[in-house]
Amino acid sequence: MKSAQTEYLRPAAAKDVPALLTLRTEAEGWLRTKGTDQWSDPETGERAIGKWRASIDEGRAWVVVDEGERVLATVSRGPVDRDFWTDADHPESALYLYKLIVARDASGRHLGTRVIDWMSRLAALEGRSWVRIDTWRTNTGLHAYYERLGFEHVRTEAPPHRLSGWLAQRPAGELAMPEDLLPVGADSARIEVPTQVGRTAT
Repeated sequence: MKSAQTEYLRPAAAKDVPALLTLRTEAEGWLRTKGTDQWSDPETGERAIGKWRASIDEGRAWVVVDEGERVLATVSRGPVDRDFWTDADHPESALYLYKLIVARDASGRHLGTRVIDWMSRLAALEGRSWVRIDTWRTNTGLHAYYERLGFEHVRTEAPPHRLSGWLAQRPAGELAMPEDLLPVGADSARIEVPTQVGRTAT
């Protein structure tokens, strides 16, 4: 069923940094209620702002906004993390997804699923084979969420200086909600990324 809400993706801008920090802080608090230690070391202040600005300046951060330009979710792509993925994984064959956060009051709109579908379509358009993630090793609920969306666990790495390391991937072009794709841009400026022909997630 088509979503009754109206949301679209656009590149994140410097003006979005306060909203992005609010999303992160909200997610930290929500995770604490779920019994996981993920993000138990809050990212605040100039360090957090600097990281968001770098992602924005490099064109790696995106936001989902509503018609009033309120930020509902964010996602970033980034380089391969060499703490986890090796040459044997053919790192150039994948798009690497990071910092997927959805506002709690936007839950129920399947924004996380739809953002991942968009990243999957983008990966296919770029000729890549996979969308890859690494998540907190102890957050089993998050592992199950990604597995429901078609990600397959590759392995778990545990470098002593990192708490992430549960590695998973999904074929590029695979869609969980092909009937409800997120547009890119607003109104007449919207751009649709071509859908990759192939199987969909079950």
